[in-house]
Amino acid sequence: MRTYNNLYGKIISYENLVLAWKGARKGKTKKNYVIEFEKDLKKNLMDLYIELKNGTYKPKPLVAFVLRDPKTRVISKSDFRDRIVHHAICNIIEPLFDKTFIYDSCANRLGKGNLFALKRFKQFVRKVSKNGMIKGWFDRNQVKGYCLKADIKHYFQEVDHKILLSIIGNKITDKETIQLIQKVIDNNVARSGEGANAFLNKKGMPLGNYTSQFFANVYLNELDYFVKHELKAKYYIRYVDDFVILHESKEQLQIWKEKIDVFLREKLKIELHSQKSRIISLSKGIDFVGFRNFYYFKLPRKRNIKKMKMKIRKFEEGEIVYTHLMISFQGWQAYVKWSNSYNLRKDILREIAQIRFSKKI
Repeated sequence: MRTYNNLYGKIISYENLVLAWKGARKGKTKKNYVIEFEKDLKKNLMDLYIELKNGTYKPKPLVAFVLRDPKTRVISKSDFRDRIVHHAICNIIEPLFDKTFIYDSCANRLGKGNLFALKRFKQFVRKVSKNGMIKGWFDRNQVKGYCLKADIKHYFQEVDHKILLSIIGNKITDKETIQLIQKVIDNNVARSGEGANAFLNKKGMPLGNYTSQFFANVYLNELDYFVKHELKAKYYIRYVDDFVILHESKEQLQIWKEKIDVFLREKLKIELHSQKSRIISLSKGIDFVGFRNFYYFKLPRKRNIKKMKMKIRKFEEGEIVYTHLMISFQGWQAYVKWSNSYNLRKDILREIAQIRFSKKI
């Protein structure tokens, strides 16, 4: 494996900090904390550069808040200047790691994403099932093959810092860079707010940190290599901590599931979610990357439909205004358009129009 040294100077260079600032402010230019930082942009960036150069940089405590949408999650918010540091780190080291990632690691990578994962899943289903069509007629009960649909239990909360730094250290031998990364991942959530102690004791990565998305792929790249090169599984896709393996044999998938769980426990100190990791017939449709995926079509998850209908109820009861509802609908529609949902979208829009008419807006 190729190793890299002398990266710290590139990370903290003023030019890279400018690029990192542009990345951190993207989509947030009207936020007060961004406006405040940019009142004296050059000085603030130079101060950050000097702290990083002198080794005196210390991230501010994260601020945690609870998001229920509909799943309850603790999101951690970094100070804006710390987000610039996160982008600066990823600008330099992410390309070095990305070239080692497997083709079907789909999350948070240039040219990949949800749609890429869905297309790959469709290709794999057709290769595994082969005879999904009988005499030109679709019969979902005749779709052959199985899918191990797996989820890692409390993944972001359980990532072991020592193991993560060891994996990174196998490629990066620059001590200053490793020390900076350690400062970022060891930064604890402020103790105010629900779930604030979730990231203490050298475990866990806060949801919301830009670096967490990248480090999630670095950590589970170990799993990717195990599945592809040790187990020799051909039809494997991972999206963050959700992954699928397709195969003609249910028994083979069960063997792989047991081996994967042992590998995760022994090598990465994490484990499969016992209730969310199971083997399912492809004929029943597989819940993956936000959709129920069948052989010839895909549908939105029921909870995503329910979420949109909850917004409509809030509009009907006067809790949100029409413009707020339509912003939510447009985002939701952009998502469900990836599925076979024409009638659903039409019905939802009709329901909104009827409520709006009754309110005479």
